[in-house]
Parts: sequence; C-alpha cells; structure tokens
Amino acid sequence: MTLEPLQLPADADAWPDFLTTVVDAALDEARAHVATLKDGTPRSAAQVLELWNASDAALGQASAAAHLLAEVHPDAEVRTAAEERAQAAEDFATERGLDRELWEAFAATDPSGLDADARRVHAHVLRDFRRSGVDRSPQERETLRTLAQRCTELGLEFARNIREGARSIRVRPEQLAGLPADFLESHPADDEGLVTLTTEYPDLIPVRTYARDAHVRRALTSEYLRIASPVNAPVLAELLRLRDERAHLLGYPDWPTYDAEVKMIGSGAAIADFIERLDALTVEAARRDVAVLLERFRADDPSASAVTPADSLYYDQVIRREQYDVDAQEVRRYFRYAQVRDGVMSTIGRLLGLTFERVDVPAWHESVEAYDVRSEGERIGRFYLDMHPRAGKFNHAAQFSLVPGLAGVRLPEGVLVCNFPTGTMEHDDVCTFFHEFGHLVHEIVGGHQRWAEFSGVATEWDFVEAPSQLLEEWAWDAGVLRTFATDESGEPIPEALVERMRAADAFGRGSWTRRQLNFTALSYGLHADPPADLDAFTAQVDARFGPFAPLPDTHQTTGFGHLDGYGSGYYTYLWSLVIAKDLLTAFGGDLMNPEVGRRYREAILAPGGSRDAADLVTGFLGRPHTFDAFTSWLAAT
Repeated sequence: MTLEPLQLPADADAWPDFLTTVVDAALDEARAHVATLKDGTPRSAAQVLELWNASDAALGQASAAAHLLAEVHPDAEVRTAAEERAQAAEDFATERGLDRELWEAFAATDPSGLDADARRVHAHVLRDFRRSGVDRSPQERETLRTLAQRCTELGLEFARNIREGARSIRVRPEQLAGLPADFLESHPADDEGLVTLTTEYPDLIPVRTYARDAHVRRALTSEYLRIASPVNAPVLAELLRLRDERAHLLGYPDWPTYDAEVKMIGSGAAIADFIERLDALTVEAARRDVAVLLERFRADDPSASAVTPADSLYYDQVIRREQYDVDAQEVRRYFRYAQVRDGVMSTIGRLLGLTFERVDVPAWHESVEAYDVRSEGERIGRFYLDMHPRAGKFNHAAQFSLVPGLAGVRLPEGVLVCNFPTGTMEHDDVCTFFHEFGHLVHEIVGGHQRWAEFSGVATEWDFVEAPSQLLEEWAWDAGVLRTFATDESGEPIPEALVERMRAADAFGRGSWTRRQLNFTALSYGLHADPPADLDAFTAQVDARFGPFAPLPDTHQTTGFGHLDGYGSGYYTYLWSLVIAKDLLTAFGGDLMNPEVGRRYREAILAPGGSRDAADLVTGFLGRPHTFDAFTSWLAAT
C-alpha cells in the first residue's frame, strides 16, 4: 500500500475545518480506542497493546498538528483555536494516564508471549501509568489531574507570551556604523529619520555582533532580555510551584528527580553532579576568555569594568578579526540563504543516502516550502521549511512534528521552524541550520516504527540533541562548505579562510560552554527548589557561573522558552554535546564517508526510541560513550 502525506488546506479560510477534520477527529479517535479498551471484553496482551497503540497514534497526530499550528499559523484566530486543541490533547493524555480502570485492564495482561519490542511498550506504559499517579487515592488522582492540566495551561501561556512579545528600539542611522551593507539597505530610516530594530534574531544577532555603538548593542540586548516581562514572571512562578507540588505528591523529592527518572542521566542528583563536573572543567577556560574580551573592550573604552551579553558577541568577532584574521563580514558573504538551504540538504542527503524533492503543495504561509524525502527512490516522508520571521510566529529555531510516522499507516512529516534572514546569513546560522536539520532527518528516518511510542525523535529526551549537535560539525568542514558556500561571483569559500575560522572557533569555547552551564544551572535550580524571587535567584546563578556580567533591569527567566518544554532539563544540551563529540570520532576525520554515514543512519536514527539511547551509542561506537572527546575539544583553546 502506498502511503500519502497529509493534505493541508489550499484555501486560507479552510483552516478551521482542518482543525475539526484532522485534529478534533484524531482526538475523538484516541478517546474511542480508550473506551473500547475499557468495555470489559477479555483481551490478550497483544490485543490490548494494539488498541493502546491506535489510541497513542491518534493522540500523537492531534497533539502534533495542534502544537505546530499554535506556533506558526499567520492567523491569530487559528493560532488560538490550535492552542485550545493542544490543551485538549494534553488534558486527554493526563486523563488517560490517571484512568485507573484503563490501568487495571492493562496491568491484568500477561506480556510473556509478546516479542521484544511489544514487551518494551508494555513495560513503558505501566511505568508511565505509575508516574502519572494512577495507583494513588481518588482524591490524590483528582489533585494530580488538576495540577497537570493547570501546568499545561501555564506552559502554553508562557510560550505564547514569548512568541508574541517581540520588542524594539529606534535609533539614528549613524548609530548603525559597523553593520553590514545589506543590513543597512534593508533597514531604511522612517519619516522621522529613525531606524527600528526588533528583538527578532535577524536584527538582534547582527546588531550584537557588528554595531560599534555600545549604547545600541546594550539597548537592544536589554530589550531582548525583557521579552515577556513582567507578564511571564507570575506564570513561571506558578508553573514551578505546581511542578514541585506534583513531584512531591508522586513521592519524589523534587521535579528534577521525577523528570530525570526516564532520561539517560537517571536522577536529579546526577544533574547536580554533572553541573559540578562541568564547573570544574570550564571555570579557568572561561575566565581566560572573558579576560581577553575585557582587555580588548578597555582598549575602546578605558572605563569598561565588565563584559556583558551586550558586548560579548561584538568583542568576540573583534578578537577573531584582529588575532585570527577572520572577518565575520567577509565570512558571511559566502552564506546566502538559498545556497545554504540547498547545500545543507545536499550534504546530509549524500551522507545518509537520502534525496529531497521539492513539491508544490499547500502550506500555512506562502513562504513555506515542502519537500518529499526519498530513500532508493521510495518516498519515506515529507518536511516543510518555515524559515523566516513574521509577526506571531515562534521566534527561535526548532523542529516540530506535523504527522508522527507509523509503519504501514502514515508517513512521518516534520517541520523546520527558524528565523533566518532571507539574504546573507551568519556562519552561526549555518550551524543552526545543520543542527535543526539533524532533528528533521531523525524525525523522518526514525518515523517508521510499528509502535507510536517509539516512532520519530522518541529517544530519551536528553539524547535528542546529540544527533543534531553532531551534524553541526559539517558546517566547519572546508570540503563540505566549498560545495555550496560561494560569493555572488560563484567563487567558493577559500579553504584557508575555513581553517582560520576553525582556529578562531577555539577561542571563546570556555566562555561559550560556561554560558550554557549558566542556563543549565538556572533550569535545574529553579526546579530543584523553586525560589520566591526569580530575579534574585538568577543573580545568584550569574554570580557563580557568569561568565558575563548581567545587564541591569533585565529578566532572563521570562523569555527563557526552554523552561516550558525542557523544564529542569536544559542540561540536555551539554549532556548531548558530550555524546556528540564522541560520536564524531567514528568518522575518523572523513565527514563524508558514506559507509559510516549509512551506519550512523541505521544505528542511531532509524531505531527511533525502540532501544535505549545508551545502547544505540554503544552499537554505533562499539563501546560505551565517554567524556574523553569532549574534554579534548574543550581543552583545545
């Protein structure tokens, strides 16, 4: 049977009907399967699992489409309607997990006759029932249901306030000295002779990187660090408090301990230990990096006493230009969006044995592109690229599922949501493109499991970043870059420039890792013991981990979107980076080795969540992962 991708509306007015016929219908289907499971009919473990899987698949479809459209649809009314559906899907998942009658029907089955994958599903479902609190008293279950539903509401509100909270400043044209010519051309003065700069990435990153006027850098960075303030402060405070209450009611000492139980890391205490280990590894390297930045800052401004986030990117590129002969504005000439898009897809396609074919199908916005993914000529999935900023759209970079794949039932479909400029890009943007595309191919290649529980990017959540962080390495390979990084005359980026870029990249590695550690400690600490004063706790984290001095009257937590989706798990990025550096060793310096690339596809991506992440890594490397490659990378500064 040939599977067809989901058809999206061609008419802008048809989206409300789409929410009804796709999202609502899927949620109704999920409920119907649960009702069947509870109808009293005697069933084998295999029969129970099949019904559960059908419910899981339907719920996954409803949730995926609703969450995506709530973040990207250009019509605010459709976004609101999609957000309501996302809430309904999360609420049903909560109800299902606390349904004692359903749990009893499931627990009564004997899994001994099932195959290994089915037994794994059976064990995971029983584990998740326990973690929901299904075995608690009726009063406790009702409290847990109320808490979970309220947490979902708060999470959606927190994300919405960030998504819709873009801020701006207005400056005189002469204050933009240092910005690239294409940036200046795209930012003309208004009737009052002023230029508007927003906190969206295509404005924020160039200004922080190139603007010579420290006041402009500081003003825009400060506005960015005030996104969703003050509205998100009480939202986050309540969310943290309710997560903590849920954890205690379920018998855990804190939220990180509850959350980490099903992650690779295993426990909240292990997160704290991981933070301490990275603290020891990064403190001196970060101090050296910041000292170099401050010395150069003082050459421009003798009164400078500290490096803030408003200064760090600017002086980082100054150091790279002056000490490593890497001019960021020279580098960006070679990275134009269309060429980067095609180059990333071509590179990953060749590496993994995939082809990407542009298809002309409807989407939610005219700028969105669609591609079919083929392996040996067979279509195995579809993805959409929603890559440029617009009002009301998700304002970071992420991969969303549109259709969770299921073997023999439906093709996996993913969506890359970014906020890149339409013209010239920074090299950091190129790294981000490779990173997010890594999530996308994981969604597609891993989206062919029999069990919905394991399909797509379904590994432990603290492993999902490792495959994407690995693919960032391809953005630093001279041979890879020369296949698509060309200037307007068609000349490829010089190999010598790429080598200097690689040398310059070693500078600031300590401070960059330390900054990630700051976010990690903030994410963990806010959940381990929710503070009464969010800003005061943030100041404590900044005082210990830095590496940069905070800007006054800013509020890191209100715009820290990962505190919703990742919760206490921001450590995932550094944890996965340790693994990614180890995975890289398998390529032996030849990033385009097709044999290793195909083995990586089959060993790491294709299994989805059907095996533990540690086993996937061991199977690919031939040994358990270690810290060695990460430690060597960090020391090469």
